[in-house]
Amino acid sequence: MNSMTRRLVIGTAAVSMAMSLAACGDDKPSSSTGNQSIGLLLPERSSSTRYEAFDKPLIQTSVEGLCTKCTLDYANADGDEKVQKEQFDALLARGVKVILLDPVNAAVTAPWVEAAASKGTKVIAYDRLAAGNVAAYISFDNERTGELQGQALLEAMGKQASAAEIVMINGAETDPNAASFKEGAHKALDSKVKRVAYEQSGEWKPDVAGAKMAEAISKLGKNGFQAVYSANDGMAGAIIDELHKAGRTDVPVGGQDASLDAIRRILTGDQTYTIYKPYQPEADAAASMAVYLLKGIDITSVASTMTDSNGLQIPSMLLTPVVVTKAKVAETVVAGGLYKAEEICTPQFAKACKDAGIPGSY
Repeated sequence: MNSMTRRLVIGTAAVSMAMSLAACGDDKPSSSTGNQSIGLLLPERSSSTRYEAFDKPLIQTSVEGLCTKCTLDYANADGDEKVQKEQFDALLARGVKVILLDPVNAAVTAPWVEAAASKGTKVIAYDRLAAGNVAAYISFDNERTGELQGQALLEAMGKQASAAEIVMINGAETDPNAASFKEGAHKALDSKVKRVAYEQSGEWKPDVAGAKMAEAISKLGKNGFQAVYSANDGMAGAIIDELHKAGRTDVPVGGQDASLDAIRRILTGDQTYTIYKPYQPEADAAASMAVYLLKGIDITSVASTMTDSNGLQIPSMLLTPVVVTKAKVAETVVAGGLYKAEEICTPQFAKACKDAGIPGSY
């Protein structure tokens, strides 16, 4: 077992151990809680495939494994803040006592959390830190994620980095994670490149990111930059399309989320790297926290650290992301179980998979 796989296994095992402790209790919630539904509100489906493909089914399976009588009350806002508020209010009206919330706009959720508390409902911030006195927070170390993105871009440029001009397409300004990614990326890049020549928000929307990339090409000239930072894979795909339209196929472009299309782009050389966030440990920890709170069990065995949120100390679990390049696809997303080799290596990508050393018959 290589060191990367070992770290993934250890991380999953640690969360699974915490989950098994919760499972040792009976399926009855605490005496103050009659509703055994756990709410799950995710922010989008069109601009990032991870939520429907991974987060929702993994959390559902974990919740059901911990509490056989518990159900998941799920909704996706598809990027609409008003829709998510309606979904949140609907959960409160149905008497749901624990809500896992990944907010479309994290800045506006403090009144939501306060309204939930008035009804005896606890809110767990999932993946993005929602404003307000949430009961817990589960995510990855987001500043570290951005730093890893920046470092991977530097490595891709090699000795040319010090003279390089960079384009940065960041995530939505309503998302606190995007600010952390940006901060981490600047931490890695600012002292190592000539300058960031163009920087805009792509709003987590591929069409917006593509338009911003086209604008950068127009302003800087198609040869006026040497690399592009993209905050996620969905935007990276649109950025790469614009680069190809301009005749540039030699520009390092990074992303985040380890989406299937991004892994394939990495194998073919169109995308340089992505960031793999093992979703299973994050989903397991979220489910464990939710069931703990529903049953009235202390969550400190899962929430191993604290996060400051405007002066509030939020019990948290922050996981470590992993950089994926072509050389590391086999030992990360395949060995870690995110994708099977045959899922990635369709006939169109079979040669690229073989060149990357991905084992399997495809």
